[in-house]
Amino acid sequence: MKKSFLVMISLFLLLLSACSAGNKDNQASTKENSAANEKAQKVTLMLDWYPNAVHSLLYVAQEKGYFKEQGLDVDIKMPADTNDPLKLVAANQVDMAVSYQPQVIVARGENIPVQSFAALVRHPLNQLMVPADGPVKSPKDLAGKTIGYPSIPLDEAIVQTMVKSDGGDPQKIKMVDVGWDLIPAMATKKTDALIGGYINHEKLLLEKEGHPMLALNPTEFGVPDYYELVLVSSEKQLKEKPEVFKKFMAAITKGQKYVQDHPEDGLAILLEHEDKSSPLDKDVETKSLQILLPLMDAKDKTFGYQDSQTWENVAKWLHDNKVVKTEINAKDAFVNF
Repeated sequence: MKKSFLVMISLFLLLLSACSAGNKDNQASTKENSAANEKAQKVTLMLDWYPNAVHSLLYVAQEKGYFKEQGLDVDIKMPADTNDPLKLVAANQVDMAVSYQPQVIVARGENIPVQSFAALVRHPLNQLMVPADGPVKSPKDLAGKTIGYPSIPLDEAIVQTMVKSDGGDPQKIKMVDVGWDLIPAMATKKTDALIGGYINHEKLLLEKEGHPMLALNPTEFGVPDYYELVLVSSEKQLKEKPEVFKKFMAAITKGQKYVQDHPEDGLAILLEHEDKSSPLDKDVETKSLQILLPLMDAKDKTFGYQDSQTWENVAKWLHDNKVVKTEINAKDAFVNF
């Protein structure tokens, strides 16, 4: 009996000890998780526009916890104006933003200390568009035609280069400022062509409305291949907090891989974050993502990698076409992580 009693006491003490150890482990785990959350680096990211297919990797990284894994707490913001992201980054009011390679070069030409730290879309989305069943089949056919655009010097330079490269006379075309009403301008035949619209957006929407379009790629007519969308920050931030940007790149690289492997799921996550003021069309965004994924692929390089020759080519072209008034050192316009 005594022996039985002693065994029971021993088992009880062993169980008590195990529970105590388990509680300590749980408390330690809770403390560790709490500490990790407290140490999470807060980062503000401003989009170039309202959320759409190209941003899927960002929302996937957020939804799947890839940012959290890197110790980042990322707040994704939408701009009130398309010019805001670069301005706010330059003023160190946001940590990073989605912008455009040519804009980065223009900004540096005005002594604004911003740099690109990743290429998201590696080729132009902004292409010259004309009705698929119309008389214009190449840029030189635009003689005597009107081209609608949002009054951006870059778009003027693109059209001028394309027409000249194709053997046409740039003086014989007429640029018409239609603001951002690119789709109505084309749908109502207010203009014969348009520039400033994207092949993964305006083209798809026009085609859905019954206006099939022919897109002429600028890179096939004298315009250097350029990165449409890039991630930017200020020189100050990039110099002072390189580890944050490395962690951010690790998270979105994982996000992009998920979107590539699971495009439907990736897009579904994006659609959950659509802005109420700019509702998304699932069919259009599905087609958009199909267009985007190959253009975001860095092939044998790491995701986001930027080539110095690309920056030099674009900087020279912008200067030659007087979009940038001063020569800049292209190598200072970007960094790779």
